[in-house]
This record gives sequence, structure tokens and C-alpha cells, in this order.
Amino acid sequence: MGAFGLDALSSVAYGPDEILYALLLAGSAGLAFDLPVAAAIAVLLAIVAFSYRQTIYAYPRGGGSYTVAKENLGVRPGLVAAAALMVDYLTTIAVSVTAGTAAIVAFVPGLNTHRVVFDVAVIVLLILINLRGVREAGAAFVLPAYLFIGSLGALLIVGAVHVVLHGTPTAAHPTPAASQGVSLFLVLRAFAGGCTAMTGIEAIANGVPAFKNPSSRNAAGTLITLALILGVLFLGVAALGRAVGAVPTDESNVVAQIGHTFVGDSPLFYLVQVSAAIVLMLAANTSFNGFPRLAAVMAEDDWFPHSLSHRGFRLAYSNGIIAIGVLAIALVVAFGGSTHSLIPLFAVGVFLCFTLSQAGMVRHWHRERGDGWRRKAAINGTGAVVTGVVTLIVVGEKFTAGAWIVVLLIPLLVALFYAVHGHYQRVRQQLAIDHLPDERYAPGQVIVPVSHLNRATAMALSYARSISDNVLAVHVAAETDADPDEFVRRWREWTDDRIPLQVVPSPYREVVSPLVELVEQRARNDDEPVTVVLPALVTRHIWQEPLHNQLEFVLTVSLLGKPNVVIATVPTRLAG
Repeated sequence: MGAFGLDALSSVAYGPDEILYALLLAGSAGLAFDLPVAAAIAVLLAIVAFSYRQTIYAYPRGGGSYTVAKENLGVRPGLVAAAALMVDYLTTIAVSVTAGTAAIVAFVPGLNTHRVVFDVAVIVLLILINLRGVREAGAAFVLPAYLFIGSLGALLIVGAVHVVLHGTPTAAHPTPAASQGVSLFLVLRAFAGGCTAMTGIEAIANGVPAFKNPSSRNAAGTLITLALILGVLFLGVAALGRAVGAVPTDESNVVAQIGHTFVGDSPLFYLVQVSAAIVLMLAANTSFNGFPRLAAVMAEDDWFPHSLSHRGFRLAYSNGIIAIGVLAIALVVAFGGSTHSLIPLFAVGVFLCFTLSQAGMVRHWHRERGDGWRRKAAINGTGAVVTGVVTLIVVGEKFTAGAWIVVLLIPLLVALFYAVHGHYQRVRQQLAIDHLPDERYAPGQVIVPVSHLNRATAMALSYARSISDNVLAVHVAAETDADPDEFVRRWREWTDDRIPLQVVPSPYREVVSPLVELVEQRARNDDEPVTVVLPALVTRHIWQEPLHNQLEFVLTVSLLGKPNVVIATVPTRLAG
């Protein structure tokens, strides 16, 4: 549970807050509905948990929403699930990190003015850690997970005993005046906000192979245990939040206000806040593992850029890690590091994934049949219907608060998937060939740009002469105070006049354009391709690389894609 439960457990730190943010609009009258709403969410949690328990047994290799929807409902629902899952991964990082910062702000108020900078620093740190190939290991997450469960559980017990023995304490914050009356719209809005407490419940179904044998049985047991703990903690926080008259803010969430009321500045208060912050930060790391893997799977199926399927030096999907990290930073900055502002973006993708996954499972049981398939289909069908209704509620109630962004983004992502897939199909058709041609590739004329007479130039010329007898060296006389005739004299002495040299004047000291124009002209006039051989220096240390090869890089970019032009680079290694 340590590795897969952090995302779900961490939602206790902000789920009850979202219920109150909505209900407090109706003042004290709205607070009468906080526990009923929390109870309804707990029932929904139980339904989803038992539905995903079925998925675990059906997909012992891991049943992510993309896989289940694609295999059972078709490609298009699978792509919708993938788009929703990507949005979920992105918002998970933003919400978890900002909520973790809020937990720290509760006892370090001075951090509040710098919360965005702190959020960005945490995300950058997570990017660097994951780029070094640090893998999720259950043992590494057991301590913070159990520390959070134990400390928060102890706080709830202390609070409950205090209420039983001494009655309800005086509210630390006055209930704000009502700005509207209680309505079904308001209650549904509170329900939609509180449903964010269910995020991450599907993580165990995605990672069944990571469990010890029998993996399905252990994963299913862990899922039910996680749901039970999450439900108890969620209801406990909601109940004591009502008891203390909690009014959540960005500076102090419900858990912090419960701690201040019942244990003050005792070690238990700081233990709860610190462990909550750690769990929230680690929960964000789930997305740094999930998104790159999903992107890599989709890239292998030609639905996403192939570069996202490439592993880095430490076998991590480096491009995917950087991409999700940069997008999360942009999201945090755009929303000012406010967890409450980010929540509407969070729930839509989560519940859409729930719905598609459970609907796919109904089709799976109907197709596979077998013992008890009707009962299993009924469980998943109930989950699909309930989460589908919740998806509509979340979209409707949170649409103007920011959910419209996700509603727009998911179709755009699906359109992007189809555009990428179509591109790769067209490329395959254009590159297809039945057999190896009999004729050999002829390099034609070879052009070697020459700026200095040194070993790198010599190696480039040597390679050019090895592939063609038609070699032309080109020197751009870019310095107005230089003597082109002197360079030609030195060239003849240096080469014994074995290789022709063409000097191209450039009175405005511009090097690239004259070279590109010359190459384009030769490429248009020659039937065979023109090969441009560029000398490049390979430095010993990576920090030295920016000190060299600027011209080689600019020329490569400028010539790339030019018709009938081939670019070759000849490296020269430096000793120090």
C-alpha cells in the first residue's frame, strides 16, 4: 500500500476542504449537509473499490483505463481514456504539490507569499530525481504512508475523545455570512468537490504485477484495505471539521484546524502536518512514473511521438518525465499555486477514466462469460453508471470554475493522437520498399566548409575524399579586414593544391547564408545528391560542449530538409 496508496491517502488532506468551500456559501445552513455529502462519497468509494477489485482479477498484468477501454470498447474510447488519464496525471502533480505546500504553510506561515516558487522547486526536484532513474519501491514509501495514517488516526481519536468528554469546542473561525441559499445545485457542487478524495484508487489495479504472488489476491486485498482506511479517515476529518467549525483557507486546511483545536502546537500537530506534506509530495511522484509509461505505450502504438518511448541513460523515459514536469510547472504558475483553484481540473479526468474502465469491464465479462460473469458484470456496471453520473455532475457543477478546460482539452488530445497516428502511417507508406535496390547510392559532389586549417578540417576532408572524387572546399571570407588571397595561398601550401577551394565573399560578415545558397544552387543543378561534410569537435566534458560547434549546429539546422542535400558530421575528439 505504501507505493500505490499515497495518491489516494493524500486526498484526505484536501477532499473535506472542497466540500466546505461549496457549502460555506450558504453559511451555517449549508454546513448541515457536510456529513451527508461525506457519507455519500464514502458509499461511492466503496462501489468504485469493489468495481476495481474485479479489474484486478481480470487483468493480472495491470488494467489501466487505456488498456481496458481500448481492448473492450474500441480504439476511440481507449484514446479518450488515455487523454483523460494524461490530464489526471498532470493535475495530480499540481494538486499534490500545492496541497503539500499548504500543509507546510499551516505551521510556516511566512512561506505563503513564496508558495509558487516553492511548488516549482519541488517539481524540479522530482524531475531531477526521476531522471536519475529512481524507481518506486514499496519499502521506500511504507514509512511516510504509515506515519501519516498513524498520526492522523491518533489526532482523530484525540479529537473524538475530547468531543465525547468535553463537548463540541468553540469554533476557531466564525462561519462566513451566507451569500446564497441552500439548493440542490449547491449540494451537488459540494459533492463534486469532495469526490476528489477518490483520486488514486485505481493505482493498485494499474500495478498488479508489482505485488507478490498471488499478485491478484494481494492487490485486491490491498485495494479493499486502502478504501477502508481512506473512508474512515475521510469521514473522521469531515466529522471533526464540523465539530471545530472549520473554515478552510489556503493558509490553513481542515486537518490543520482540527490539529490546532485539539492538540495545539504539540509534536502530534507537527507530525500530522509534516507527514501529510511528505505523503502529498510523494503522491505527485506517481504521475512521474505513470505518465511516461503511458506515453511510451501509446508511442509504440504510433499514437504519440516516438521520442517519448526512448529511455535515457538510466533507463528512465526522460522525455516523458521532462514533458509532464514542465507542463505541471506551467499549470501551478498559471493558477497561482492554489489547490482549490486546481481541483475543478482534477476530478473530470479521474471520473471519466473510472467510467470508461468500468464500462470496458462490463464488455469484458460479457465476452468472456465464465463462472459468475453476470454478478461480476453487475458490479462493474454499477460502478460505470455511478461514476458516469458523477462525471456529469462534476462537469456540470465545476464547468465555469475551470472544468471547461478539461472538457476542451480531452477532445483536442484525442485529435492530436489521430494526427500523430496518421502522420506515422503516411511516413510508413512513403518509406515502404519491397526489396533492396540494385543500384548503389552515389554521393555526387561533396562540399566541405572550411574556416580553419586544423586537424578537424583535415579529418573532414579525408572523409570527403574517401566517399567521392568530386570534393569542393568552400571558405566564406566573412571578415572585411581579412585577406582572402592569403588564405588561398596557405590553402595551396597546406593541401599541395590537391583539393579545389572556392572563396565566397560575404561583406556583411555573415557565414551561414552564403554557404546555404551555394549548397542549394549545386543541389538544384546536380542530378545526384550533394553531400555536405561538417567537422565537429567532441569535448571531454559536457560543460565544454557549448564552447564549440555553433557553426556546425546552425548549418545542420539550416540545411536539414533541403531537397537533394545530405549532411554528414565528422567528429574530432579533444583530449582535455
